[in-house]
Amino acid sequence: MEVSSDRLRIDRRRAAIIRAAHQLFLEQGYERTTLAEIVGRAGGSLTTVYKLFGNKDGLLEAVIRETAASGEALVRDAEDSGLPPAEALRRLAEGLHRHFLEPDVIALVRIVIARSISDPQFARQFFERTANRTRDAVAALFTRWQAEGTEMTGEPAFLAEMFMGLFVSDLQTQAISHGTAISQWPERLHERTDFFARAAGLSPEPAPSIPSH
Repeated sequence: MEVSSDRLRIDRRRAAIIRAAHQLFLEQGYERTTLAEIVGRAGGSLTTVYKLFGNKDGLLEAVIRETAASGEALVRDAEDSGLPPAEALRRLAEGLHRHFLEPDVIALVRIVIARSISDPQFARQFFERTANRTRDAVAALFTRWQAEGTEMTGEPAFLAEMFMGLFVSDLQTQAISHGTAISQWPERLHERTDFFARAAGLSPEPAPSIPSH
């Protein structure tokens, strides 16, 4: 019982620190935020921050990992929906598009881009530990469909990478342009998702011709 109580207390402290860091990173930027300010808002001590996250980069990674986990939850919802693959993909695409284009997510990606310029190792760790998690969940979904007898024109890992490209390009564009890029949502997303589903063999309709616009 005591061990469980200690674990719960640590988990709550960890969640409070991540929440405070997330808020401060968005409010005043990653570089201008100090660990002392995060502790001041979350409570606890600097010793706890170092013990749980190592340093400020580790805390930023934890913040981003929490955001990435939201994408995985959307994939699980699509997997549990019981819909045919093409319909499940359209629902998943809508959810992921909304998720990745949330202002908070775009702001975090902007921080990652800035950090990656000065620290390539941070960029590599970010993609290895966080950015690829949703892609891997999508690959697992395709693998399940394939095991259940759904034919597809490509390996699950490759198709997952192509599918995620539907959102990553818009996310990067919005992050770099600070939200000024024009996105024809939802028509453009539906066109791209349906095109992908047909080209991947996940839709009963034949693969379409490439849109002219």
